[in-house]
Amino acid sequence: MAVKGPIGIFDSGYGGLTVMKEIAGKLPDHDYIYLGDNARAPYGNRSFDTVYHYTLQCVKWFFSQGCSLVILACNTASAKALRTIQQQDLPRMGPDKRVLGVIRPTAEVIGQFSEAQSVGVLATNGTVLSESYPIEIKKFYPDIRVYQEACPLWVPLVENNEHTGHGADYFVKKNINQLFEKGEDIDVILLGCTHYPLLKEKIEEYLPVGVKLISQGEIVAQSLADYLHRHPEMDQRCEKNGNRKFYTTDSTQDFDSHAQLFFGEKIKSLHIDLE
Repeated sequence: MAVKGPIGIFDSGYGGLTVMKEIAGKLPDHDYIYLGDNARAPYGNRSFDTVYHYTLQCVKWFFSQGCSLVILACNTASAKALRTIQQQDLPRMGPDKRVLGVIRPTAEVIGQFSEAQSVGVLATNGTVLSESYPIEIKKFYPDIRVYQEACPLWVPLVENNEHTGHGADYFVKKNINQLFEKGEDIDVILLGCTHYPLLKEKIEEYLPVGVKLISQGEIVAQSLADYLHRHPEMDQRCEKNGNRKFYTTDSTQDFDSHAQLFFGEKIKSLHIDLE
């Protein structure tokens, strides 16, 4: 009989909590462990090798906690580390375990939202430079044009709770204008960073009429539900007591104070050291 454990959900910081919120809402009976590697965040501007090393370290920690399934709820980790972990490390570390990301599920459905066959992606520098979204979207929708815009200041705005203030307007408007300079006919914009849903209302103020704004959380949650339905052997390895635990590599007090903003309810985290 397979040993049961929680589903692991990973992010470099707090943003993955927006994805976990949707997953837990979709699959409320499952047990979850969330880990934010806040001590080494942000990942967005770090090298591929560094992000891979950090992410692999965190995946190993999840496995040590009994997780058979880990979701990289981090676009940068999904872009820079997921493929290598899946292809090189999993066969050696845990051929019966699975590590999934947030980019592919989004790429699989994004074309359904675009009539103009023109999609914009707002993301961090690391995700944009990886070209992961254009590459993955082309696999499913070869005719779609993908335009990207890096928004390096959006994460700090959110984490410093400045995302609803007037100071955020300048940067949001600037990045959106720059995106539309690249593709005037964009009719769908994907928020390619888990922090960005908190800027959704602000972003919508500066979008042309009729442009759809897509967040990843709901898409990833539905994709995970579908995955577990298609792979009942994996679902059977998931504990279902409705338990949720939160861990951070940095200050628990700081994590807990930010977490409510992203997760929508108060949480109490525990500290771990990975080094």
